[in-house]
Amino acid sequence: MNYAKYLVVLLSASLFGAAAQAQELTGTLAKIKKSGVITLGVRDGSIPFSYLDDKQQYQGYSIDLCMKVVAALQKQPGLASLKVAMNPVTSANRIPLMANGTIDLECGSTTNNLERQQQVAFAPTMFVVANRLLAKKTSNIHTLADMKGKTLVATAGTSTLKQMTILNREQNLGMNIVVGKDHPESFLMVETGRAAAEANDDILLASQRANAKRPDDYQITADALSVEPYAIMLRKDDPAFKKAVDDALIAYYKSGDDVYRLYQKWFLSPIPPKGINLRFPMPPELINVLARPTDSPDPAAYAVVPDAQKAASKKR
Repeated sequence: MNYAKYLVVLLSASLFGAAAQAQELTGTLAKIKKSGVITLGVRDGSIPFSYLDDKQQYQGYSIDLCMKVVAALQKQPGLASLKVAMNPVTSANRIPLMANGTIDLECGSTTNNLERQQQVAFAPTMFVVANRLLAKKTSNIHTLADMKGKTLVATAGTSTLKQMTILNREQNLGMNIVVGKDHPESFLMVETGRAAAEANDDILLASQRANAKRPDDYQITADALSVEPYAIMLRKDDPAFKKAVDDALIAYYKSGDDVYRLYQKWFLSPIPPKGINLRFPMPPELINVLARPTDSPDPAAYAVVPDAQKAASKKR
């Protein structure tokens, strides 16, 4: 036997194995393997995506999806005993806390757009929303033009706040734009008359209206100011972790009825803490993206594909 050749083969295999292990222990995967903990960024009031219930427990559609990712990660070598920590974030601090390593996945109601992709990365889209206005029915606000000279509230750190600022200038509306520190405060400003309307994503507005003391007092405008994708946020330039997250979500999206049951749980059934049903049918844009997952920030990527919608509808 050629022992020299055998030694070279063994050495090569050893080096390859060491290189593979070193490659595995990089970025977020290395961080969570070393600590044994994955930290989820969660929200206090983004119903039904991520919020605190009456028992001060975090729950929601986004958190359930993040836990599907955690379950998939736990199947990887060395991560079986991975623990989950919940770290509260806000619209204003979620990106900095992701960038500095405080959180590993952000499980909230975050819009994936080109500007944010300069700082963070996003998993495949989990929801598709339209920006609209919520106002009291007595205000007779039906379009953005009806807000001319009035006070509008939007939540700090949201893409909606930036959009409203631009539209206010471009359309010469003369609105007084005020900022709520979170979504509940933004709604409170409308409820108490400090703002004539709130600009936000339609599903969040639907949630606020459903949970209001007098839901029938409020209406949501029909005109969509924009269409935007929601996605779980993760750190930029970490391809190994992104692939693991993407693979987990894509597998779940294509799992059959499971993802539709999850949607039914949060958007078409009574949810805690008040047992209110949002009665928010799955948007056709979401049906499309579940059939053909993408992490694109381009609204054009979410145009409805009739065949995909038809096929997805049969699964439900």
